[in-house]
Amino acid sequence: MVEIIAKHNFWNNEEINTGFIRERYQSKIISYLDNSLVKVLVGQRRVGKSYIMRMLIDYLLKTRDISPKNILYINKEIYDFDFINTAQSLDNIVKTYTETINPTGKIYIFIDEIQEIAGWEKVVNSLSQDYLKKYEIFISGSNSNLLSKELATYLSGRYIQFEILPFSYKEYLDYYKLDNTKSNFLEYLKNGGMPETLRLSGNELIRNYLEQLLNSIILKDIVTRYNIRDAALLERLVFYIIDSSGSLFSVNRIVNYFNSHKIKTNNETVGNYLKFIEDTFFIHSLERYDIKGKSILASDKKYYLNDTGFKFYLTSSFNMNIGRFLENLVYLHLRRFHYRIFIGKIAENEIDFIAEKDGNKKYIQVTYLLSDESIIKREFGNLSLINDNYEKIVLSLDDVEMGNLNGIKHMKIWEFLFSM
Repeated sequence: MVEIIAKHNFWNNEEINTGFIRERYQSKIISYLDNSLVKVLVGQRRVGKSYIMRMLIDYLLKTRDISPKNILYINKEIYDFDFINTAQSLDNIVKTYTETINPTGKIYIFIDEIQEIAGWEKVVNSLSQDYLKKYEIFISGSNSNLLSKELATYLSGRYIQFEILPFSYKEYLDYYKLDNTKSNFLEYLKNGGMPETLRLSGNELIRNYLEQLLNSIILKDIVTRYNIRDAALLERLVFYIIDSSGSLFSVNRIVNYFNSHKIKTNNETVGNYLKFIEDTFFIHSLERYDIKGKSILASDKKYYLNDTGFKFYLTSSFNMNIGRFLENLVYLHLRRFHYRIFIGKIAENEIDFIAEKDGNKKYIQVTYLLSDESIIKREFGNLSLINDNYEKIVLSLDDVEMGNLNGIKHMKIWEFLFSM
């Protein structure tokens, strides 16, 4: 058993493939080292959680001078670890490792895609509270529902969570060593930031990769896990959301759409399927907030994709609304910086984003181009209805910034994404 896991650990000072160093995530997680909190990395399949774990291992070895034998790495995506599928088998492997390798001092345990191990939370809870041996534990997963239930039950108050997203615009530029220009931004807007797509050349390769990744998310993370009976309906729903991302819609509207196309379903099924899809981090829902009434509206929502590449390469060719792409990127950017985000409603008008953090707010409008007076009036006019002193911004693809109009700032969208 030890021989098997030794192949995928670094006990003999093997070189670690860390890929492109994602410094913001690395420095954030490092700032939480040296305590008993379980570090939880969550995010969609293939966003780079495994690479970040290996970055942390590399940091411990090279910067902290931790002995390689004090680090146990288990990656459930690797077939050799397939036998670790229950709490008992996980507990056995940890015990076998400690008894055979006999590390001295604190032990660092990394477990990738931990949701594939039934009952994992009992073992992690036990190890994190062990008062005879010191463990520092790092886990990752790609299902928010499974993780949140187990974490809340067994590790409440004893874990810190980090959401890993695809490459940001700034990371994209750093990866390719590019300048912050409109043309480079448009390439990022099209291709998105999934790490593997950055290593692929040509639209066909990227499209094929994203199709296969989406198939894996649908089949492995949803159909198999939740015993979905109507996989065809689920797939139709996924592509409906890809096409409609950034638009307001409700469960009832989706059901009516499907029924009108002779696809029989109901509100409960569609509501459940939407929740399952969101649990994989493939989409994110956004609620509406009444600015004057100061209340969340229990009506239509918007859904944004976890990466714009899915929309460009997998959407219907007749639904390539550039404004929706731009909104999606701004949403992901705000989420990346831990803003609490809503769609704003004031009178009968919509504010694309209300972003709240640390007692401050930003109101943001996103548009393709400020090409005529009616668009300028709409985008700036909606923001001017808000009677407070928080920052108000209009973002667009215009080459020239208009400056400030009545306290409302206009920015090039690529400058906004680069500045934060």
